[in-house]
Formats: sequence, structure tokens, C-alpha cells
Amino acid sequence: MGIAAEIAEDWHAALAALAWQLDAGVDEAIGDAPVNRYELAVEAPKPAVSNTSPPPAAAPAADPVDVARAVAAEAGTLDALRDALAGYAHCDLKKGARNTVFADGNPKARVLILGEAPGAEEDREGRPFVGRAGQLLDRMFAAIGLSRTSPDADSALYITNVMPWRPPGNRDPEPGEIAMMLPFVERHIALVDPQVIVAVGNTPLFALTGAKGILRARGNWAQALGKPLLPMTHPAYLLRNPAAKREAWADLLSLQARLR
Repeated sequence: MGIAAEIAEDWHAALAALAWQLDAGVDEAIGDAPVNRYELAVEAPKPAVSNTSPPPAAAPAADPVDVARAVAAEAGTLDALRDALAGYAHCDLKKGARNTVFADGNPKARVLILGEAPGAEEDREGRPFVGRAGQLLDRMFAAIGLSRTSPDADSALYITNVMPWRPPGNRDPEPGEIAMMLPFVERHIALVDPQVIVAVGNTPLFALTGAKGILRARGNWAQALGKPLLPMTHPAYLLRNPAAKREAWADLLSLQARLR
């Protein structure tokens, strides 16, 4: 066979091999040597690139008691404490109240009366103890020479509540609501610095001592926030149970003796 015939035979063989590869799906030349794909390391797929950043994780909600403790501690005066309380937005009772009921009376008084929560009339007027129970309270303490309107510290009263907002339907405040207000109460008492605290009703007794049962506790002197504490029944209870006024009178005489 001549050289020309050999070249022609090689060309036809190469063309046939190329046609076979095309039929097999080979359409691109990669390298001079074949590659065994089974011997290659398997690479993990790369994540798709996003043009937007993931949303930031939501910050944990602030604890209402911690917030109350922080803002109450910053109040250096009664006016500042009033503003801090009015601006406190973590207690849902505030949403249904007309007014923030802060206090009434002489802040230089030796006796601080701590009540439970405003009623309907207190909510309207923005002052504590102005309804029927408040009028009875005024008469009770006037009997031992004490008044919220007295300019003399020795004969004056200062009155506030654990809750500055009226609970719906005059229900009892819940423990969580009391816990939120306690830092404000403690700061309030520290700023007034009375000689004696009178806790009127179950809510202030529980707030200051953790005890329950005002009918068992009434008349028994205790300590709260480093001060003498006298628990007494609420005037609203006395309106419903006039026979209990005798015990309330005994408590008032005990307070009078302590002040002397």
C-alpha cells in the first residue's frame, strides 16, 4: 500500500471515530488525556449568592420590672418620679385609665398612707381616696389629728397607692402588675421618707411584705423598707362591714401612740 493510501485510510478512521464520539454526546475537547470522573473528590455545592442581607434577629423584649426599676432609680425628686410613672408604657392598666393617680397630701408628713388602686372617682379626678372610702379615711385620721391638707408635718398625711391606674371593674391588681409598680412605690417612699407607713388593704400589705390576709395582719406592727408598718383594713371594707370600725379605731389609737 502506498503512502497516499495509508493517509486516506487514517483520515477515514479518524473521521469515523469522531462521528462515533459525537453520537455518544462528546461535543467538546477538554484535554489530551481522558479524565475518570469517579476518581475526583466530590465538592459541596456552593450556596447561592444573595443580593439582600438576612433580616437581623429580633431583640429580646425588655423585662417590664427591670425597666421600672431603672427609670424609678433615676428619679431624684417627686416631680421626676411622677413624670417617670406617667411615661411608663409597660402596664396595660394605663391604656384604660383616664389619669395617672400619683399622690395627695403633704410630702413632708410623718405618716404615709399606701392604698391599693384608684376607683372610678379617683380615676376621674387624678387623686387618691376621694370617693366615699376616701371621705371615710379623712374622717378616721382626723379623729387622731391628722389631715392631708395640713401644712404642718406633725399633723399631715401623705397618701398614695400601689397602682396609679384603675383596674377594670375595680378588680384586685394582679401579682405581675404589682411587681411592675413596686420599684416606683419603693422609690416614692424613699423620696418622701416618712416615719411611719400605713398599709391600707391587701394589695399594699402584699406589695411591701409579701404577706396576705389583711384581717389577720391588721393592727400588728411590722417592718417594711426599714420603716415601721401598720396594716389596716381598707375604708371600703369598713363601709361594707361597719362593725369592723371598732378594730380600725384601735389601730388608729395605736398609730397615735407610736407617733407620740
